[in-house]
Order: sequence, then C-alpha cells, then structure tokens
Amino acid sequence: MEMNILFIGDIVGRPGRRTVRNLLPRIVKEHNIEFVIANGENAAGGRGITRAVCDELLGAGIDVLTMGNHVWDNKGVFEFIDDQPRLVRPANYPGDECPGQGYHIYTSGSGARILVTNVSGRVFMPALDCPFRAIDEVLEVAGNEADIVIVDVHAEATSEKQALGWYLDGRVSVVVGTHTHVQTADERILPGGCGYITDVGMTGPMDSVLGVVREEVITRFLTQRPVRFNVAKGNTQLNAVVLQFKPDNYSLLSIRRLKYILEI
Repeated sequence: MEMNILFIGDIVGRPGRRTVRNLLPRIVKEHNIEFVIANGENAAGGRGITRAVCDELLGAGIDVLTMGNHVWDNKGVFEFIDDQPRLVRPANYPGDECPGQGYHIYTSGSGARILVTNVSGRVFMPALDCPFRAIDEVLEVAGNEADIVIVDVHAEATSEKQALGWYLDGRVSVVVGTHTHVQTADERILPGGCGYITDVGMTGPMDSVLGVVREEVITRFLTQRPVRFNVAKGNTQLNAVVLQFKPDNYSLLSIRRLKYILEI
C-alpha cells in the first residue's frame, strides 16, 4: 500500500487551529494519511507561535510544524524552541548559535525516515542567508540518512520558489511553497522525480484578505498608514496537499491539492 503524507498550508490564528481540530481526523481517515506536516508560523494570533499553540496543534494530530519569517514574533518561543524537535524553523537564519533547528529526521508509523526542512525566501522578505546554499548544507549533513526529504520554502516570490524547485529536483522528494496564503494550481512532479507546488495555501478565515479582517487591509491600502491587523472570523478553509509515495523505494507517485470548507 502506498504511503501518504499530508502537508497543510499556513494555519492562521484561532480559526485556523479550530479548523485543524475539526477536519484533520476526517482527512487522515479519508486519505489514509500516515504523517502530517503543517506550517504554523501564523498560528498564534496570525503572527508566530507560542508553547500553548504549539502543544495544541501537535496534540491535534500534526506530527511536525514548520515556520517562516514570523517565527520570532512571540518572544516566548525562545523558551521552548530548542527543546521541541517537532518544530522546524528556517534553516537559513544566520549564525551557528541560532535557536531551534532548521531540519529534523522523523520516523513514520511504517518506519520511513522523513527529513523535514524549512527555508525562508529573500525576495521581498527579510535578508537571510542564501536558501539555496542552506538546503545544500542540510542535504550534505543529513540527506543520506533519510528515505524522504520534504522542503518547505516559505517565500513571497513565485520565481524564487520555482527556482528552488528546479534546483532541488532529483535531490529531494518534495518542494512545497508556503507564505502567500493562496493555493496555486501548478502541482506537478518534475523530471527528476521531485514533487512541487508554488503555494499550498492557507488554513483559516475565507472571507478575509490572507486571513486578516478585510476592512483593515483595505484601509491600509487606501491610507498608507499603519493599521493593526486582526485575524478574521466566519467560515474557514483548510488547504493542503497529499503526497503519495511508493512503499518500496519511497519515490513520489503523486501530489494532489485538497480544499475543505468548515462552515461556522
């Protein structure tokens, strides 16, 4: 039987967490999911993550949480990120003493060794170390120890994400994009066998601007003055991809988009 991994798009605030709690058991059952990864960098009030939110999402059935440019927004993260192996921050933050981990190898229920790593883009984003070279370093250190390698590219520019996909084709199993909160329709398997999608999408409020109260975002555009953004309410969506692997050699068979709606 094929092995299925679920990757959930950026979880936004309390509505996104509620959506995961309500829908994840059903999705796992319907798609025979063995391992669950989600981007959690917007999970606490839309910015960053806290210990309580991290524990809540891991307790809801998520195996690994990846992060992004908001990883440090809640200062309490420094109190637990070093001790939480199921939380992966971007590997291209500079400095050898950066808290947390940029990758980790996990073992699925069937015994597959899954390397999950995360990088943050640099186009229209904070200037971190090169994400291309950061992944090279991760693969050099740990790539041979894993059966499956999944890369979360948390980036704004589609060109940067696509370039990373082509750069890593034949060397990793899957490159999934996060950050823009809009699910793209370009999922495919590249010639070297790497699964790719520019953005998995968002798990959070539907009637919003990227999960934020739409009137607040419109006011920001109209006035060009600072506006406090709040997570929207109402009906929510869960965007994800199902990654299907052959059980004998862990080559990727398919990458499929999912979209579920939770009505309030």
